Amino acid sequence: MGQVTLRGIRKRYGQSEVIQGLDLEVRDGEFMVFVGPSGCGKSTTLRMIAGLEEISGGELLIDGQRANDLRPADRGAAMVFQSYALYPHMTVAENMGFALKMAGIGRAERDLQVRRTAEILRITDLLDRTPKQLSGGQRQRVAIGRAIVRKPKVFLFDEPLSNLDAALRVDMRIELTRLHQQLGTTMIYVTHDQVEAMTMGDRIAVFNKGRIEQLGAPMDLYRRPANEFVASFLGAPRINFIERPAANAPGAHRQLWSALGGDQSSRAQRLGLRPEHLALAPTGGHGVPASVVLAEHLGDVSILHLRVEGVDGLLTAKLSSSPTSLTEGQVVQVIAQPQEALGFDAEARAVDPPARAAA
Repeated sequence: MGQVTLRGIRKRYGQSEVIQGLDLEVRDGEFMVFVGPSGCGKSTTLRMIAGLEEISGGELLIDGQRANDLRPADRGAAMVFQSYALYPHMTVAENMGFALKMAGIGRAERDLQVRRTAEILRITDLLDRTPKQLSGGQRQRVAIGRAIVRKPKVFLFDEPLSNLDAALRVDMRIELTRLHQQLGTTMIYVTHDQVEAMTMGDRIAVFNKGRIEQLGAPMDLYRRPANEFVASFLGAPRINFIERPAANAPGAHRQLWSALGGDQSSRAQRLGLRPEHLALAPTGGHGVPASVVLAEHLGDVSILHLRVEGVDGLLTAKLSSSPTSLTEGQVVQVIAQPQEALGFDAEARAVDPPARAAA
């Protein structure tokens, strides 16, 4: 079992309240991801679960037992840090077995558990090496192995891949997902990387300023964000926002709003459109006129940064292909998918977008 329940959890530093009454239930065996910008409270929440930060208010339950005042070692949680935190003078085997040694487990049983864990992580050939002889990815596997041998109820990961290069991060995402499927143990994973969150989590809790803005399955949050913050945080490139045009707004702005299904009766004050739902009109076709600011050709896709008269900021289009001859200042015709538009009210909360509200 590894159910974690947060009821009205608060954290204060002096007069400053950085965690503002969190309510959350992490299911047994779930891979839960905490995601959000730096300083949003996700790591502080993880450290309170681990017992490394004192809880200022509310109640923490692990498998139904109140854990607020339990020592970290008594909570059944094992934490994997960003910095690996390996003992440099110990071998891999000694690092992995250290907690077992401190718990009084005999040498034979300790060696057996370490070897079984090494087989799961495919690092058996590294057991006699020291940390300085390992790559970053290998060190992270050892840190994870050290947590596994304790057989915790809950694994806690605090941005464990942020020190790795891009290619290795992809490999380790796959490894951690495989490990979760193999072990079936509850995992809570903190990251500021929305790609990690979208690809690894069963559910995502999006943090902002000490609160959870939205909780749900990755694609549910992507397709149906609760507000503009969630819509803008998830997705790369970022979502486009189009303000409701004033009556005297330039024609291109009004034309784009209309193309997205906007009308004066809609509650939406802003419309959001993902870059993949904006495209170029076929040759000779008609759309909304836009000038090219930058075209990024990335091989499998092209990213166009476009300026539409009257619209604040640039619009981004993500295309499966595009003419490589596009030049800065060139005027193109863009078309949008109104059924994919997201609507937001004056308080940045999600409302029915015009196309859906009219259906």
